[in-house]
Amino acid sequence: MELRVLRYFLMVAREENITRAADFLHITQPTLSRQLADLESELGVTLFERSSHRIRLTQDGLLLKRSAQEIVELEEKTRNQFLNNDETISGELSFGCGELSSMTELSAALSQFHAEHPMVHYTIFSGTADDIKDRVEKGLLDFALLLEPVDISTYEFIRMKTKEKWCALVKADSELAQKKELAPNDLKDMTLILPSRGMVKNVVSNWLGDYAKNITIAATANLPYNGAVAVKQGLGVSLTLSLECRYDGVAAIPLTPAIECGSVLAWKRGLPHSRAVERFIQTIK
Repeated sequence: MELRVLRYFLMVAREENITRAADFLHITQPTLSRQLADLESELGVTLFERSSHRIRLTQDGLLLKRSAQEIVELEEKTRNQFLNNDETISGELSFGCGELSSMTELSAALSQFHAEHPMVHYTIFSGTADDIKDRVEKGLLDFALLLEPVDISTYEFIRMKTKEKWCALVKADSELAQKKELAPNDLKDMTLILPSRGMVKNVVSNWLGDYAKNITIAATANLPYNGAVAVKQGLGVSLTLSLECRYDGVAAIPLTPAIECGSVLAWKRGLPHSRAVERFIQTIK
């Protein structure tokens, strides 16, 4: 299985049309069709469902697409790591970041580092802690900006100075929106939307205390924006991180007693790193 063929496959999966994909790839349609047929024969599966106007991925095709994307990303990342010479620091630094206030702190560090090393390029992947850690383990990301509590026993890390504060997202026209802050007893009869990660959900449950036993949980949400949309549509009250974002029809009310969590910038312990990664680690330390 060649990287070139995987790139062909991904282009066809994106375009859902062999003719358009062949045009983008600057190869003939018969050549592309033959490469795809050879790939299916090599894997022993059918990757596409073909019709007269478009082609769609089968379940095996969807499985290959995910793996192929990771393989191609890793190849590109590996190539970029060696774009250094003795005089300059260049290449790529890749970060996985949750939606956190400490992103401001990290961005300031990146801005300063970029001023000193303008040949370095940055990739920022947004996702949940589990998604980010999975990509770090696979070598697709160098660094992970993670909300605590989180298991980082196999990582080196620095703790960010920014404290992540929590709030309740409520409908802007509700009675709760008129309050300056919300305590657990204010939510005792409410339907809630909670964070999906287990360790973080425990933090919220501890804050709710005895009221947690009788709370109705309508949904979990792993990113604040989706929770805010659900709140606006009347699904419930979302307990989430307090960010600088504003959502139409939704009010963010501070919690009392306040919930504050830390965050860490982490990287895998004991792995060889590119010169750009090593220099950035030295800088942030």
